[in-house]
Amino acid sequence: MTLTKPEPFVKPDVIFSVSDAAALLKGVIETAFPSIKIRGELSQITRATSGHTYMTLKDSGAAISAIIWRGTPLPAGMTLADGLEVIVTGRFTTYPARSNYQIIVNEIEMAGAGAILKMLEERKQKLAAEGLFATERKKPIPRFPGVIGIVTSPTGAAFQDIQNRLRERFPVRVLLYPAQVQGATAAAEVAAGIKYLNALTGADRPDVLIVARGGGSLEDLLPFSEEIVVRAAAASKIPLISGVGHEPDWMLIDFAADFRAPTPTGAAEAAVPTKISVHTEIENLSHRLLSASVARLKNLHGAVAGLAIKSPKQMIMERAQRLDDLGRTMNIIFVNKLNVARVFVGHADQLTVALNIKLNSMRQLVAHAAQMLNSLSYKNVLGRGYAIVRRSNKIISHAADFATPAEIEFADGSVKV
Repeated sequence: MTLTKPEPFVKPDVIFSVSDAAALLKGVIETAFPSIKIRGELSQITRATSGHTYMTLKDSGAAISAIIWRGTPLPAGMTLADGLEVIVTGRFTTYPARSNYQIIVNEIEMAGAGAILKMLEERKQKLAAEGLFATERKKPIPRFPGVIGIVTSPTGAAFQDIQNRLRERFPVRVLLYPAQVQGATAAAEVAAGIKYLNALTGADRPDVLIVARGGGSLEDLLPFSEEIVVRAAAASKIPLISGVGHEPDWMLIDFAADFRAPTPTGAAEAAVPTKISVHTEIENLSHRLLSASVARLKNLHGAVAGLAIKSPKQMIMERAQRLDDLGRTMNIIFVNKLNVARVFVGHADQLTVALNIKLNSMRQLVAHAAQMLNSLSYKNVLGRGYAIVRRSNKIISHAADFATPAEIEFADGSVKV
């Protein structure tokens, strides 16, 4: 930049007081530099009790005093530190009491992505040393959440993308905590949203949380690397999914979250399964249960076929009781599976019909097995003209063992001899 030499406007023979000369100089400087941008390195940072911040902006050849008045906002995620390279926007003025000039800073930003990345790396190491990113802190994401809490901007595309994907995959109840996702207040609002949803109880308490926003520049995403947000995410008792930015973007909340999704849409996909996958899983479980039940019935049939005539009534009654237990167990299992399917699949009428058909089929198998047991009952043998001789409640099968008193059982009753 080429600077031109200004024309003198003070006559050399005019005599000024010190205060007048200082005021004249102040007016000239403030008029000539109502706004200026300067790039430099921060040093000698001091925060006064008044809330104002005093510092020096320097490079290899010069140094300029700078002031940030109390209440002037800093960019999200920015912490003033010696050695930090920044670009300030402000106006020049003088401080007559010390006979020096200075710049009043209206805006300040980090100079380049390198400075931001350096700051983020230092913060990451600090928080990691506290254990906030430890693997053992991670909580599993529930398979079938009933309520999902979302912290994001209600007007952003990220929220719409999440809602659309949830409707497509597995509709659930959604609770939105509206928060700014960019700007000076964004970090505080996001952290407040995480804490608020964690404090809910009863039917309103979410089973999983999603913190999300769409893509943006590194500076735009800085609120999600603020300590207040990272600490809130790490302290969440509810499993938390982060879906900030796009695939290459990594914010510090990603390390504290229980699961990091590459995009807001990816966060929705991580939170719920697809309806078809649930259908498939239930079908697989039904087939496995059916196969196990058939195998069990075959084993029982073999056991019945091998019953000895030694104690027919007792043996058949024991098998019948086991068969009744099996029938009740299968009935309970199928009813439970049917209830689970109704809760999670919602309007899946076809699945309900299929499960009922299978339940009726299994009941028919049990009834058939019961009929087979009944057909093998010794009562049927007695009905064909046979009889059972007992003495002292023991079956007599040889003539040599017969003696009185004895009891002969026929199909229609018993006779004592």
